[in-house]
Amino acid sequence: MILHIDMDAFYASVEQLDDPRLKNKCVIVGGTSNRGVVSAASYEARQFGVRSAMPIYQARQKCPHGIFVPPRMDRYQAVSKKIMAVLRDFSPLVEPVSIDEAYVDIAGCQHLFGEPREIAREIKRKIRETVNLSCSVGVAPNKFLAKIASDMQKPDGLVLIPPEKVPAFVESLPIKKVPGVGNKMLPKLELLGIHTLGDVQRLPQQTLLRHLGKFGLRLRTLSYGTDDAPVTPHTPPNSISSEHTLAADTLDTELLKRFLLRQSEEVAKQLRHAGVYAKTISIKIKDADFKQFTRRTTIATPTQSSKTIYEQAAGLLNGIRVTKKIRLIGVGASGFSPVSAAVQMGLFETGLETSNDWKKIDKTLDSISKKFGKNVVGRASLKDR
Repeated sequence: MILHIDMDAFYASVEQLDDPRLKNKCVIVGGTSNRGVVSAASYEARQFGVRSAMPIYQARQKCPHGIFVPPRMDRYQAVSKKIMAVLRDFSPLVEPVSIDEAYVDIAGCQHLFGEPREIAREIKRKIRETVNLSCSVGVAPNKFLAKIASDMQKPDGLVLIPPEKVPAFVESLPIKKVPGVGNKMLPKLELLGIHTLGDVQRLPQQTLLRHLGKFGLRLRTLSYGTDDAPVTPHTPPNSISSEHTLAADTLDTELLKRFLLRQSEEVAKQLRHAGVYAKTISIKIKDADFKQFTRRTTIATPTQSSKTIYEQAAGLLNGIRVTKKIRLIGVGASGFSPVSAAVQMGLFETGLETSNDWKKIDKTLDSISKKFGKNVVGRASLKDR
């Protein structure tokens, strides 16, 4: 049996925990500007129709009396680490999916902690004892069903789907509940007469493949209640990125480059924390009409230097002919290799990074920020004016 643990309205719940004045209030995490999006909403705010990824201005319309707060990722990550440590006390097979959810394979753990339902209850109790927050747990024979089960009785729920009940469960499961079925896919499925997951079995495989591609074959597998995906601990990220929605749309290239510089520093810091170098640098911009552009470049020597990342990102920006004002900009890094794979400096190379001076500067800034706070020291060019 596999457990899916999902924290309840995680960011908003942490804010309510840290500030008792927010308890039982409509808390919306995502900032105070109307140009951002909702990162999380308390269950009180959800009663007014506020949801994650909703534009802030829409959230204000639906919940004008809501309390809007900026996200505090450092705090959420610290709480998340404690939660994941609790889960690893029950099984070595823990797969974090995001900052607030994870899968746990409890095969062989019954003789230590009891039956699956007992283990789920104990995990819920231990998490509440450790961080004073509630979570919802789904228990099922595979990851797919465990994830669906964890969402069935939120908040603070516990749903178990035993193996013998799987056929009846998938037969009546609304197709919109299946991961991967979004607003674009749902109409296609309904046109094919698919309203529940069980309906998928009644269509020939070739029909599913013709209309839905590989996802149709995936649905067919899930319709039998099977999912062979294992719980994989410590899955490394494929990419690292940082992006920002601007307070006002702009064509000011120098201002955009200031954001690129700040984001390059954040991406470089995450690369150093992960112990990897990146070979591919990318930028993402979104204009006032919400049209999105991405550009990327591959460098000869993998890097974790903020200087190199910024230079590549700025060069990519210079290569884009911007005709409309920009509302969002971001920097990403991918194509990771371990630190040991870093290429040795060439014989005639000069400059800060090639002499390792820039690397020392970055690490020194990391140490200062860790000890005194991330805003204690920084570039003069990024000082708010």
